[in-house]
Amino acid sequence: MNRTIRFLAAALSVATVLALPICASADTAADATRLRDSRTAERFDLPSNAAIRTGGAQIFVNAPLAEVRKVVLDYAHYQDFMPGFKRSRVVQRNKDFTDVYLQVPILHGAATVWAVTRFTAPQKQANGTEIIESTMQQGNVNDFRASWRLIPVDATHTILRSEILIVPKLPLPSSVVTPELSYAADKAVTSSRNKAEAAATRVASTTPTTP
Repeated sequence: MNRTIRFLAAALSVATVLALPICASADTAADATRLRDSRTAERFDLPSNAAIRTGGAQIFVNAPLAEVRKVVLDYAHYQDFMPGFKRSRVVQRNKDFTDVYLQVPILHGAATVWAVTRFTAPQKQANGTEIIESTMQQGNVNDFRASWRLIPVDATHTILRSEILIVPKLPLPSSVVTPELSYAADKAVTSSRNKAEAAATRVASTTPTTP
């Protein structure tokens, strides 16, 4: 009897583990279909451990994850292709992290946030998703955090997700700050998509076809 119970428990555990990737894949496929059809970024907000909610956005990218990663890691040029960033400069870089000086206008340009943020090297998950997170080292706000999620749909398509949290020193409500964070995340993923897709198109046009 005990042997039978142990066998059933083990079988159930294996079945559960095997089912998890299938569920994750199904969720990714559903997100990919919705985002691909809209061709626009989908904004959202999330709770944080501060009074300000995190703002975010995600978008479908017609490019491989490797091309998207190149764009996201190009910290020094954020100011050139991301409308939400006024200044971007690499302060320090090694294999584990990159420190980046960033300036971001907020409150419709009435104020400018600056921070030195430490971006981790991409962390690859079991399902192939790569996560890049940052924490503030110094700045003129109480907190500044940003993260990227690069989610592979298949070999040539990716979902790019950005999440941004800024906690100003001024006692501003989340209803004022968070929509601007989601807007900035929207601009970040949209401009990154455009750059990654342009790069993927160039690569495809120069790749010789097999006769």
